[in-house]
Amino acid sequence: MPIWRNFAVLIVMKYFNYILIACGACVAFYAKAGKDQNQIILIIGIVILMLGVYRLAATIPSKKKENTFVKEEQDELQ
Repeated sequence: MPIWRNFAVLIVMKYFNYILIACGACVAFYAKAGKDQNQIILIIGIVILMLGVYRLAATIPSKKKENTFVKEEQDELQ
């Protein structure tokens, strides 16, 4: 497999969540809100959008709280 192909795969996978979000939004807008709205296409667009948001949120690390008990004990001892 050529090296440029591996590089292309890495770039696509890095931005895959953003691509899902953009595609889902485009599909949802394509469904048109109105009298003759195609609900199946709208649902598919929303599902793709939410899948991208979920995958993106899963990559964000949670905030870890510092152990304040140890700090308070050290402050009291000083």
